[in-house]
Amino acid sequence: MTTNTSLNFSIYSTLLMILLSISTNTISSYAFSIREATISDLQLAFKQHQLTSRQLVEFYLGEISRLNPVLNGIIEVNPDALHQADKADYERKVEAPGSLSGLHGIPILLKDNIATKDKLNTTAGSLALLGSIVPRDAGVVTKLRKTGAIIFGKASLSEWAAFRSLSAPNGFSARGGQGKNPYVLSADPCGSSSGSAISVAANMVAVSLGTETDGSILCPSSSNSVVGIKPTVGLTSRAGDRCPRPICRTVADAVHVLDAIAGFDYNDPATKEASKYIPYGGYKQFLKPYGLKGKRLGIVRNPFFNFDKGSPLTQAFEYH
Repeated sequence: MTTNTSLNFSIYSTLLMILLSISTNTISSYAFSIREATISDLQLAFKQHQLTSRQLVEFYLGEISRLNPVLNGIIEVNPDALHQADKADYERKVEAPGSLSGLHGIPILLKDNIATKDKLNTTAGSLALLGSIVPRDAGVVTKLRKTGAIIFGKASLSEWAAFRSLSAPNGFSARGGQGKNPYVLSADPCGSSSGSAISVAANMVAVSLGTETDGSILCPSSSNSVVGIKPTVGLTSRAGDRCPRPICRTVADAVHVLDAIAGFDYNDPATKEASKYIPYGGYKQFLKPYGLKGKRLGIVRNPFFNFDKGSPLTQAFEYH
């Protein structure tokens, strides 16, 4: 009887230890979620060995396979994305300079009018440019590569950045099809950087770049509930693209990207003067987690562009 009791106790103890181990591992594995993760979240997960860049890329590839056939936010994925991820993981393992912070190992999606000198196409969504070869990376892409970011692929857009036709639907291109708003599929995703905003909003990637000449960052960011920044011309290089700007899920992420791509580029003379005004230490030092506390926000009751109604702009706001 004593032997059986001891044996049973031993079995129960072993089972309990196994269950506790399973529970602990489960808690540990679910302590971090890639979905909705910010750049800071991802970097922390890298440091704590909860995530690798390869796993991150594989997760996004899975989401693209699942969601992109419906949303059409991404035209193509870089065939070298996993190779770049493995390189980032190795650099982090050996603690190479710059590998433990910033955008290192983070996949970044680029609008399809931002030039990349690699296996990706740069077509502005047009079949006419499919297979064409650009002379070099865009200025901002050169800066991103230096940070160790993964050039993940090309986002869809309004073809030719909405200069193809005045009547073409927002978010449509011959290569990418019709981009869809991930919140309401029938809603206007806006343009022309629609794919960049769609893909971030749908968690097919955490970080993207769009471009803007006239509303092409602000409009899709607003329509797809993400954050876009339109910096002053010259703050980021226009060489090899058209006024590139970040589109992310949070203000902090957009600022991290802006810090990475801002600055002088000898291929764009406008950056020479603008670079003088970049604050030492970048823009992220000004981020405040509670910066909106106590602020009063205006709610737009009428669209900004309905000028034909003759209502003064001040009547478009109701303050709270």
